[in-house]
Amino acid sequence: GLLLLTNDGELAFRLTHPRYKVKKKYIAEITGYLSDESLQELRKGIMLEDGMTAPADVNILREKEFSSIVEITIHEGRKRQIRRMFQAIGHTVTFLKRIAVDGIFLGNLPLGDFRHLTSEEVDSLYKSVHLK
Repeated sequence: GLLLLTNDGELAFRLTHPRYKVKKKYIAEITGYLSDESLQELRKGIMLEDGMTAPADVNILREKEFSSIVEITIHEGRKRQIRRMFQAIGHTVTFLKRIAVDGIFLGNLPLGDFRHLTSEEVDSLYKSVHLK
């Protein structure tokens, strides 16, 4: 999945700290199917052992024979947060991939490859966390 690397410590801190509400978008495959009630729970926030999560933006992309593919956007990024959120409502995450951070998208970048961000993308990241 998408991983941003930087030598700017303040930028790295702000991109990962929940206070700055940087959105991180993931594709997940989960066991079973999400009910309307489960979707609403995720969209309102889930109580985990370390407290209530912020509301997530969740959409079902497709249902397979025994699983569902969902897109989920969060801004907190606690340890294993998405896996724990789905576990709390009775689903196991069998696949998880970050596809976007703020306005930076993974796109079709092959596994193991990297690319440098454009100057526009870098400026956008700095602006989104109030550094420029």
